Amino acid sequence: MLGICRGRRKFLAASLSLLCIPAITWIYLFSGSFEDGKPVSLSPLESQAHSPRYTASSQRERESLEVRMREVEEENRALRRQLSLAQGRAPAHRRGNHSKTYSMEEGTGDSENLRAGIVAGNSSECGQQPVVEKCETIHVAIVCAGYNASRDVVTLVKSVLFHRRNPLHFHLIADSIAEQILATLFQTWMVPAVRVDFYNADELKSEVSWIPNKHYSGIYGLMKLVLTKTLPANLERVIVLDTDITFATDIAELWAVFHKFKGQQVLGLVENQSDWYLGNLWKNHRPWPALGRGYNTGVILLLLDKLRKMKWEQMWRLTAERELMGMLSTSLADQDIFNAVIKQNPFLVYQLPCFWNVQLSDHTRSEQCYRDVSDLKVIHWNSPKKLRVKNKHVEFFRNLYLTFLEYDGNLLRRELFGCPSEADVNSENLQKQLSELDEDDLCYEFRRERFTVHRTHLYFLHYEYEPAADSTDVTLVAQLSMDRLQMLEAICKHWEGPISLALYLSDAEAQQFLRYAQGSEVLMSRHNVGYHIVYKEGQFYPVNLLRNVAMKHISTPYMFLSDIDFLPMYGLYEYLRKSVIQLDLANTKKAMIVPAFETLRYRLSFPKSKAELLSMLDMGTLFTFRYHVWTKGHAPTNFAKWRTATTPYRVEWEADFEPYVVVRRDCPEYDRRFVGFGWNKVAHIMELDVQEYEFIVLPNAYMIHMPHAPSFDITKFRSNKQYRICLKTLKEEFQQDMSRRYGFAALKYLTAENNS
Repeated sequence: MLGICRGRRKFLAASLSLLCIPAITWIYLFSGSFEDGKPVSLSPLESQAHSPRYTASSQRERESLEVRMREVEEENRALRRQLSLAQGRAPAHRRGNHSKTYSMEEGTGDSENLRAGIVAGNSSECGQQPVVEKCETIHVAIVCAGYNASRDVVTLVKSVLFHRRNPLHFHLIADSIAEQILATLFQTWMVPAVRVDFYNADELKSEVSWIPNKHYSGIYGLMKLVLTKTLPANLERVIVLDTDITFATDIAELWAVFHKFKGQQVLGLVENQSDWYLGNLWKNHRPWPALGRGYNTGVILLLLDKLRKMKWEQMWRLTAERELMGMLSTSLADQDIFNAVIKQNPFLVYQLPCFWNVQLSDHTRSEQCYRDVSDLKVIHWNSPKKLRVKNKHVEFFRNLYLTFLEYDGNLLRRELFGCPSEADVNSENLQKQLSELDEDDLCYEFRRERFTVHRTHLYFLHYEYEPAADSTDVTLVAQLSMDRLQMLEAICKHWEGPISLALYLSDAEAQQFLRYAQGSEVLMSRHNVGYHIVYKEGQFYPVNLLRNVAMKHISTPYMFLSDIDFLPMYGLYEYLRKSVIQLDLANTKKAMIVPAFETLRYRLSFPKSKAELLSMLDMGTLFTFRYHVWTKGHAPTNFAKWRTATTPYRVEWEADFEPYVVVRRDCPEYDRRFVGFGWNKVAHIMELDVQEYEFIVLPNAYMIHMPHAPSFDITKFRSNKQYRICLKTLKEEFQQDMSRRYGFAALKYLTAENNS
């Protein structure tokens, strides 16, 4: 408040000065024009008419006065400029929720004036502001390719969503990998007033592949050049962002800058904050041509309609062809070509204040862009070192970035009240399903979980795997939460084949997992493990949803449906592939059972053969799985027969049977109504049976359950009577659904349940 008052006093003082100085000047001139009490005219004609004694002396006095007048007028003009700057620096008034305008800092084409303005302060203008209507859609374009860039996009989008008050339309130029990841993410995120369109980056490669590029972004770093051709013809303007950007303000403020473009200005850019284009970073450093320090293309405002009329495509191509004759390749991808075009056509650019792109690269001058935290608008991690870059205030910037990195994305599902949103079929169906539930039902929370849409980030880490050509490949499928991370390395050592894992984590836990994985030599050496993050929401562990996510995203014809706390025997992967051929799984409906055992010892000398396992069973080091608490779950496997079996044998389904099986990838999904503990696998095996799958026990396969602390869900099951009542209700409803779907074939399950 004190700062506002001081600003107003300065404004008032400057205004009075502007009004008073001309008046004082004229009084001074008027009084100084009297000679001997008689007025001296400033006009030569009047002087001659009134004073016949007009002399050379009076002529000199008149000329002296005219010079003085011009000096005073120049001082007045200078004062007006200072007053204008003072208005620009005056604190903006607080905006209420009803406001439809956003203040926007003044840009300039003069870098020295820009730096002077920055030193003076970066506060918003309080004069007339460009208007951004409350429900005006803001268009944002991002080029994204690969697994790592997809993670970066999420953090950028979070920072934009956190501050935004307008509908957003993201235009994502993405390769097939990024499109799969981000399409699923936005579909499950379900953020109101956000639309996402994808454009196939792979189809654009031919447009820029002729340009040699040394930048780490590769060919995708050149694709911003072709946005006029790629984006819809009716799209007039767009904000273009790099994936390593973090917003610290409402993006509508940046959108408002378009109203400040004049004449032929079609590009809004921030001056480059390193000395790269000055060519003095090292001996024989020869950068591409640029205007002064050049411009950084991490944040670009594009007037697409005017660029198309100017034949932008032809303009940048001709410039690139000419410069490549001498430069041979680009060092900074599209940025070099943008700068070369601007060098020849400086009228194209509107220079943004540098706090719209605070560049945290090496040798940066970004510290001149801000005096205070409130000055920051956009942070750009444009060094290959990213968060490890050297900067005086890097710790603050890193914390700001980590805030959005770990921010709960579910909290960004905010409605924009007063803004109509496009009809979303998925959202409407969800609301309809939820409205049909009885909120007074004691099992309401269980039923609601079945319809909860969990935000899902597929392939959180790099994934690279081509299934075996012989069509026998098998993927191990499992799910886990944060408390089972320690099992990952052991499973990777036991199973060399592809793995698909669904991890139930919060945003903060996802980053902990990322650091854990990146610090593990075992996990980083494996590129055939797909990690799919399903973000936490609600009070139950959605075990069957997680299984379905992991099942859906496998690339092999077969899958081994396991749990994370089991270690498969060494060599199981190859054994299963041979069994697939032996049992003709490709042409028959079979479920191959891998017998399950358990140990109570945290340190176990893992058996390397069936004979060694049988010996440990006899010594009491190993047990058949859950023999002492849930015998029915695995009793039909017939462990007595398995001990001496040398060939696969068939077993019949029995009530509560829940073995671990290998099936074709087209098998039915798990039923989502079962969450937490109880009946989640039993229901799935029941459905396999009703679909006439044969259960075949493999004689030389086994898996061992490792000990761990009880899960939160099993604790709730044991301690909460209502939990058990609701689980029983869900079981009955599932069996009724089975009867409706499969008719007479499902009647045996009702009978078996009654007899058990």
